[in-house]
Order: sequence, then structure tokens, then C-alpha cells
Amino acid sequence: MSIAANISSVKDRIAFAARGAGRNAADIALMAVTKTQPAERIREAYEAGQRLFGENRVQDFATKAGALQDLHAAEWHMIGHLQNNKASRTVELFSAVDSVDSLKLAERLNAAASKLSRKLDILIEINVGGEAAKSGVPPDSAALEELVRAAPRLEALVFRGLMTVPPFTEDPQGARPYFRQLRELRDTIAARKLPAIAMDQLSMGMSHDFEVAIEEGSTCVRVGTAIFGERKAI
Repeated sequence: MSIAANISSVKDRIAFAARGAGRNAADIALMAVTKTQPAERIREAYEAGQRLFGENRVQDFATKAGALQDLHAAEWHMIGHLQNNKASRTVELFSAVDSVDSLKLAERLNAAASKLSRKLDILIEINVGGEAAKSGVPPDSAALEELVRAAPRLEALVFRGLMTVPPFTEDPQGARPYFRQLRELRDTIAARKLPAIAMDQLSMGMSHDFEVAIEEGSTCVRVGTAIFGERKAI
């Protein structure tokens, strides 16, 4: 199937899952994950109507950003683990960072965005599974608390919500408790009505489990394989 047909199929699946959960499909964004995809395949997705894209590596996106600069309606998000020393380049290339996992990184992004006199949307990445190999702030941790408490002084950052990558399970239902945990954490933070903290976004769910994520409240699903096919090893 073509990329356009795949996007249409994924949107149909989103709509079906939303209906089953009593939700409006318009409240759920589809992010095309373009890690390792060449510019021409990203352009093909754009021409099929896709506008929201996620990249995992700053360096990889920097090599193809020039070839995509005429896609004026495209929105580029950084969704992978980000090293502190890449903050400045990240702010130049992306409109949002969905993988903030430390106060230090938030401070670096804030400084870089301030220099460019711009606002940067961010999501806090939560490591719901406690996996050592994955980045993210542990839920109910001091690190998370210091991040949300710092929001008022990080004036160039707009805290929009939470993101997670749960432990992989062959059965998509295995991700449900982790998605539910993230939603409940979001609700807990939102109920505190902290200054400069919005909790309207929950980025969770990928190609194999996004229907379950939608049932648990996801507002953005990050889909790569179901749109572009299996990634080639790099």
C-alpha cells in the first residue's frame, strides 16, 4: 500500500477506536514518526495531507530539514532522547520537544528559546515502566516535582502535558496499565492547578498499540511503521 493509503487506514483505525471509547476522533492527533525516513517519503506523507511529524534524532533531521523547508504547514516535533548539548540546535529545528526528561534539559531549552525570542511547546516524558534502558522521569519522583515547580521561571517553555513509551508487549493490551497510569498522573498534576502548567496533552500509543492508548485517553498517537512500513536497520 502507498503511504497515502496507509495514512488513510490509520485514520480509520483512530476513528473506530475513538468511537468505541466514546471520544471524538478530532481530539486525537496523528503524528507520523519519520525516524530514518528520507525526505522524499516524508514529502509523500505531506502530500497525502499529513502535517504533524516526529523525529527521534536531531542530527538525522538536520540533514534533511533543508529539503523539506518548503513544507510550510508541517509541524516538527522532537520525540527522542535529547542530549543537553543539542538544545540550541533543537530549538532551531523543532517547534516542540515531547521528550523533556530533566530540569537541566528544560533549562537548556529555555535558554536557547529565549535567545531566539520564541516559545517552545514541551511535554514531560515519563518512564512509566521504570526501565533502565529508557529515558524519562520516574512518576511520583522528586525529579518530576522539581520540573513542574520550575515551570513559572522557564518563561520560554510552554508545558503542555506528558509523553511515555511503555514497556513493549506482543499483546497491545499489555500496555493498557501503563497508559492508564500516565492518564492518572496527568489528572493528578492537573488537579493541583500549578502555575504555568497545562496538562491537556497525552502523547502515548504507537503503531501496534495506539487503539488501546486512545481508549485510555491519548491525545496524540505516534505512528511510524503503520505509515511507512518496517524501518531499515541503520
